[in-house]
Amino acid sequence: MRKSMVVFVALAVLAAGGAAWALDTNTLTVTASVAGTCKFSAPKTSTLNFGALDPSVGGNVSVTTTTLFWCTKGVATLPFTSDQGLNFSGGKNQMLDSASGDVIPYTIDSLNPDGAANAGPGTPRTLTIAGTVLATDYTSKSAGNYADTVTLTITP
Repeated sequence: MRKSMVVFVALAVLAAGGAAWALDTNTLTVTASVAGTCKFSAPKTSTLNFGALDPSVGGNVSVTTTTLFWCTKGVATLPFTSDQGLNFSGGKNQMLDSASGDVIPYTIDSLNPDGAANAGPGTPRTLTIAGTVLATDYTSKSAGNYADTVTLTITP
């Protein structure tokens, strides 16, 4: 009987203590944010090539090129901008022939993104870049290779 009583008391203590060991809960809130951004896609270079400008033919030369970019879904694509290039002078962008020192002015006429929706880096979009060289700006220049470097920028 004494043995039964000890077992009974032990079970009673465990039962009473079990209430102290009851489960409790905590609510865990999980959060994240997705950065709204726009970036140029690799290789992040493009060339606006006016080709061989022939003074005997003359005429304005307008060309286009494209580059790829992407923006986070839901981000408005803001205007693209270009700096003035390395050879800017007299209010004009200019290509320089380093051998002769001659320059040929040119304009970047437009930076136009396609009309597609922004869907992230897996779905790049196309930016069309248009530029013009006027005939009066190259018909009296030295033969040579002319170049400039312009930085394009997109900021979401």
